[in-house]
Amino acid sequence: MTTTETPYVVVVNDEEQYSIWRGDRELPAGWTADGPSGSKEECLDHIEKVWTDMRPRCVRS
Repeated sequence: MTTTETPYVVVVNDEEQYSIWRGDRELPAGWTADGPSGSKEECLDHIEKVWTDMRPRCVRS
């Protein structure tokens, strides 16, 4: 990540759904940091590896 890139963080909610959030902003309600921080691409790569079932937790068997 270059010094001019915005840092991102991987976040997850109670339904185990992943997203990325700008690292310079307060996390939105209901979301917690979970995983690496870094470039947008690094965070999206991490999510692609760990988020194998995109259904919300409440609908999984």
